[in-house]
Amino acid sequence: MLPAQKQIIEAIFTDAIKNVAPSFASELDLLIMLERPKIAAHGDVASNLALQLAKPWRMNPRQLAQQLADSVCAHPRASGLIESADIAGPGFINLKLSAAAKQAVALAVLNETTSFGYAYAVAEQPAKRVLIEFVSANPTGPLHVGHGRQAVLGDVLANVLSTQGWQVHREFYYNDAGVQINNLALSVQARARGLTPGHADWPEAAYNGEYIAEIARDYLAGVTVIRQDAEPVKGLGDANHLDAIRRFAVAYLRREQDLDLQAFGVKFDQYYLESSLYRDGRVEETVAALVAAGKTYEQEGALWLRTMDEGDDKDRVMRKTDGSYTYFVPDIAYHVTKWRRGFNKVINVQGSDHHGTIARVRAGLQQLGLNIPQGYPDYVLHKMVTVMRNGQEVKLSKRAGSYVTVRDLIEWSGGGQAAPEKLPIAAPAYDDVIRRGRDTVRFFLVSRKADTEFVFDIDLALQQSDENPVYYVQYAHARICSVLAQWGGDLTTLTQADVTSLVSPHENALLKCLAEYPEMLTRAATELAPHAVAFYLRELAGQFHAFYNAERVLVDDDAKRIARLALIAAIRQVLANGLAILGVSAPAKM
Repeated sequence: MLPAQKQIIEAIFTDAIKNVAPSFASELDLLIMLERPKIAAHGDVASNLALQLAKPWRMNPRQLAQQLADSVCAHPRASGLIESADIAGPGFINLKLSAAAKQAVALAVLNETTSFGYAYAVAEQPAKRVLIEFVSANPTGPLHVGHGRQAVLGDVLANVLSTQGWQVHREFYYNDAGVQINNLALSVQARARGLTPGHADWPEAAYNGEYIAEIARDYLAGVTVIRQDAEPVKGLGDANHLDAIRRFAVAYLRREQDLDLQAFGVKFDQYYLESSLYRDGRVEETVAALVAAGKTYEQEGALWLRTMDEGDDKDRVMRKTDGSYTYFVPDIAYHVTKWRRGFNKVINVQGSDHHGTIARVRAGLQQLGLNIPQGYPDYVLHKMVTVMRNGQEVKLSKRAGSYVTVRDLIEWSGGGQAAPEKLPIAAPAYDDVIRRGRDTVRFFLVSRKADTEFVFDIDLALQQSDENPVYYVQYAHARICSVLAQWGGDLTTLTQADVTSLVSPHENALLKCLAEYPEMLTRAATELAPHAVAFYLRELAGQFHAFYNAERVLVDDDAKRIARLALIAAIRQVLANGLAILGVSAPAKM
């Protein structure tokens, strides 16, 4: 059912209510819900309207459903749209759409092309602005596969929200302050002094990865780290200058993470530094406001926040006895900046290990008296990823330096064996590897609900078979391109095709699946469920492959041939649209 058709049916039901019970209709403020029947044989559209109205109207729900259904079918606007209406169960109204209404989707796709399925904000309404914060990794090492899952979830969710009229702001929050950054500096300093893991003087909390040794070597060699959004940082070569080492190491790893994201096809509108919250006094300002509001208390030399007042299981320490702040305090200050920048809707995509932070951040925001709504911000929490290669689990260990990075995963999934020593990858030999790997990794990592465990099987990623979901979807697109090329006609002529011959079971299944695309995008945006796009594309590709194996497209009958060409051209367009939302290419040949 197309959005325009849904609006018409909603209006028809509204008129039916007025027709059946005019004395009650004026008193109702009712939201008419239209859904797909759970059983396809029951029809195309289902409504529980009679069940909602039967009690206040003191009527038998099945009798009321029949009266509403009769009124719906008799409505002038139902002609050519609604074929029939049936009553099921205690009073559900099931509608069957006409063949013409179902067939209309093919031409709608061909005429709307890349904007098919988009919903736009009403011009008179204020612009809908949303900030999505994701990745937000500490600059203490390259991005691992958990960051990769977060990156694709956030990026795809941003794309989905854009289709629904939202102005999306992508933000990366750099945790460039605190204990971990100090441990990073001490680790690099130890390497610069010639120490290695296992040495008696090796720092207990040091990072042991080989990348630490690389940073130390470049620092001692006086290498200059150049980044687009920051001043260059030069290695001073002094192993005793801890502050200089800290600045160099952070810049070095921020650049590495930028290159990870570049290989992954993820861009941000802004990088927000945690250190700026301290430098600009925002952390102290936030703490002072909470103290002034009476939301804190001193106990055993520490400052506590009364988070139990907002539903937390216990109060939380804000300022420790040594005068340093716990990690959620700058988080509160950071979210105050989001609110003050005009982002009334904020979504944080984070690992499930951040679950405990949610109540503390929300509690702090509620107690500041800034009229921030409860439940601000929204969260999408994801579970981590297990990587399998050659039938063996690849262990993740950041301290040991043996974890799988995003770039490792991209290259392995693209068929590469060993990553080049330096990035960005410029060698032509790696271009196809990176493209294939990026497509596969992005599709795989968004193909499951965020809150479920995910096993990334490199061997499956390399398969060119129906079992590889990204290959399965891309192959459907390439297959259609091949048929259209074989036809060789003018694609623009298909926008006016006569599609009335599209009546076979396979054709009807495809038309129904195409019509569900706009609704799927709306639901994915509302439920913050980017995986829904990948689910849908697999379903559409499956329906197409079944059609292709059962029917011929380039038949002798001119009318049927043009109709089927219009259908598969529409399928190709929606596949390309959905893949673009996932940040995955839609190849014409495979």
